[in-house]
Amino acid sequence: MTISTSDSITRHHVGKRLSEVAIHNGTVYLAGQIPENNPDGDMRTQTREVLGHVERLLSDAGSSKAHILSCQIFIRSAADIVVMNEVWDAWVVPGHTPPRATVIGPAINPKYLIEVIVTGAQISAN
Repeated sequence: MTISTSDSITRHHVGKRLSEVAIHNGTVYLAGQIPENNPDGDMRTQTREVLGHVERLLSDAGSSKAHILSCQIFIRSAADIVVMNEVWDAWVVPGHTPPRATVIGPAINPKYLIEVIVTGAQISAN
């Protein structure tokens, strides 16, 4: 894990184009998470993978899925929302469902059926 800290901003998994995580004043910002391991998978497979990335990155940043402040979900087709919601409902912490928006639109890679962007509260400094 590459970590960069400057001006009270900590970044994890820093790359040439983007950081997967930025933390500032106890707020954790994740880059859009995509199904990079299973781009040919169906919506269920891609959603599970993407939510796994979200959970791992939040944990790395000292947060958790119970501390999500907001979530934006982008899906390619309205027909996929039922399956995506089934996976989401099984994953999200009951009583801690965050504000969420789901938007339908094309992805940069036509194989990606879903992309998820999350902002969370840091509960411990990592």
